[in-house]
Amino acid sequence: MAVYGIDLGTTYSCIARIDDVGRPTVLRNLEGADTTPSVVYFESADSVVVGQSAKDATVLDPDHVVQLIKRDMGDVVPREFHGHTYSPEEISARILRKLVEDAKAAGGEEARDVVISVPAYFGLAERDATRKAGEIAGLRVLDVVAEPIAAALDYGALEGDEERGDRAVLVYDLGGGTFDTTVLTLRGRELTVLCTDGAKELGGSDFDDRIVAYLVERFRERFPDADDPLSDPQSETQLRKDAEEAKKALSFRERYTVRVMHQGKVEAVELTRGLIEELTRDLLDRTVDITRRTVELAAERGVSSFDDVLLVGGATKMPAVAAALRTQFGFEPRLHNPDLAVARGAAFYALDRAAYMVSSGELSDEQAPDVPETGLTHRPYEISTVASRGYGIRVTDIDTGREYVTHLVHANDGLPASVTDDFYTIRDGQRQVRIQVMEQAGAVESEELAHNTAVAQGTLRIPPGKPARWPFQCVFTLDSSGLLTVVATERESGEQIEISIQIGGLSQEAVDEARVAMSRQRIG
Repeated sequence: MAVYGIDLGTTYSCIARIDDVGRPTVLRNLEGADTTPSVVYFESADSVVVGQSAKDATVLDPDHVVQLIKRDMGDVVPREFHGHTYSPEEISARILRKLVEDAKAAGGEEARDVVISVPAYFGLAERDATRKAGEIAGLRVLDVVAEPIAAALDYGALEGDEERGDRAVLVYDLGGGTFDTTVLTLRGRELTVLCTDGAKELGGSDFDDRIVAYLVERFRERFPDADDPLSDPQSETQLRKDAEEAKKALSFRERYTVRVMHQGKVEAVELTRGLIEELTRDLLDRTVDITRRTVELAAERGVSSFDDVLLVGGATKMPAVAAALRTQFGFEPRLHNPDLAVARGAAFYALDRAAYMVSSGELSDEQAPDVPETGLTHRPYEISTVASRGYGIRVTDIDTGREYVTHLVHANDGLPASVTDDFYTIRDGQRQVRIQVMEQAGAVESEELAHNTAVAQGTLRIPPGKPARWPFQCVFTLDSSGLLTVVATERESGEQIEISIQIGGLSQEAVDEARVAMSRQRIG
């Protein structure tokens, strides 16, 4: 069985493997395309369509089509179709299944072992949900890899020799639905993620929304008595399709005309590249602001210039992206296969990971995937990464009663990280303390409860008769794979709890049931 790298994208997904001579190869889908739309159409209870045909179905049956599911990964956002409820993990699993089935048809080998890419800023819940989606699809997920690491592997930025010394790379990743920037430093096969930042809901689809709004505005100016085209699902779907095509066309043309049709009325709207750039300027400015935060933090950590600036994600084809980076930072970014780079790099990482697991004995001979003899070293990449979010506990100010979050592990702290701090009871005779573990929810760390998400909790017993402000200790440990462990200790009695982080997603039993249920469906 072959080893594959998968870019499970918000709007498009891609699968790749390393061939027998060490080259990354993208496996085309049954329609002959390198990428597959991340769209799922629940045609009936036992038939699911994934990809371009599912995207086309949004015109006739939009209520049974799911798009942008990646934005819901890690959240409990169930959807019901034909009497069955589906989690984001289950819907994503059908995209993965389509990818591996088409890869088998293209390459003749069954896919079992995979590495799936995730945005660098994904937290515990999103990463866990991605792994579970792979399990539901019947795959063995060897690892999840941050998209900028995968992209850098494909661009060849990590193939330098020791004589070149330390190198610094900035990855600007503007995909269909998400955005992040990451700074990596490297020497040979040693890679360090220095810092990362991003936004979960900022991508090419948001640029499309601005174009749609403009098209509707022009149509209603021409036909003020007509209904809003967005009130009709079929008209809305066609508008979004036209907007995406216009955005792509205007990346290499100066003008493009869209015919807006609704209720028998037609308005031809001419779009120009300059107009689209003006309509979306604030979105691009948000990416610049995030990039600036990343660059400034990198400078604080000793990296003030970059050997490579890499553009990743289909939306980076818009000329305004490279122009903004030149104007704002003086960068000369490299654009190369932005739609395929992450999958190809994930394939490199998958081969590397599989070879290491076989050579180290982590996988038995029976479990071992087919690892081609490429001449590549089986010494794994030594990857040091950072915390994608801040983690802390919910506390109460003993004087004011105000509740807030104090973070022990901060976003962009190097991993593994272990932080110890003392906390105190708030009442005389208090017999227990509820330890509520919180994860940073926004792009910027905040102590406000509304800007954090509870991910786990536990209860620590306190001996009787103790006064207010009685101390106890918390130790937060976050390992390189993103596993968080919290240990709270009352030192006089030795009472101790270890909080197991229970991600608010699917249990293993639910994953197993979902895998069986999916096996009964026809996925095409």
